[in-house]
Amino acid sequence: MRGRELLLGVTGGIAAYKTADLCSKLVQAGASVSVVMTEAAEQFIGATTFEALTGRPVHRGLFQPSEHFRGEHIGLAQRADLMIVAPATANYLAQLANGFAGDLLSTLAMTITCPILLAPAMNCEMWAKPSVQRNVDQLRADGVLFAEPGSGWLSCGQVGAGRMAEPLEILEAIDRILAGTWAAPSAAKTLDGTDR
Repeated sequence: MRGRELLLGVTGGIAAYKTADLCSKLVQAGASVSVVMTEAAEQFIGATTFEALTGRPVHRGLFQPSEHFRGEHIGLAQRADLMIVAPATANYLAQLANGFAGDLLSTLAMTITCPILLAPAMNCEMWAKPSVQRNVDQLRADGVLFAEPGSGWLSCGQVGAGRMAEPLEILEAIDRILAGTWAAPSAAKTLDGTDR
């Protein structure tokens, strides 16, 4: 991972606290990491955390350039080897699946040419919704990669599918993608991760 340029998106979910751990692990592995946060993400974790971990400014808005004066959505996209979004909320999945580009993070996904890895995280009822699963299916068809959510205790107090993959699992997926050894699941999976 040393010398690779990674773009790490953070959306507005409680699992954003895990993303700080992922960010730290990526930097320790030698990657250069640029963080993009949505407005909602900053309700869960502060930009200062990611700036301290990466030694770089956090990117927030389309019209607040901090590095690229032709637009962050162009400059960040051009230098990235991989874009990771963790957590990826139901709202963000819907934006990507339908081609919406209303903020920096969704616009980057429209501009970028490198692989995109999403780590969904949401309440189990949200994850099970047909609309969310349609969006996931569309994104898979579009070539987007997924670090599958797990089952377990959720912050809402329920137990079920929707937990963001653990940072080490996401790190392993990133390693495989960058090494060219990523293999997509060979069979469709049910919501609990078993084969259909």
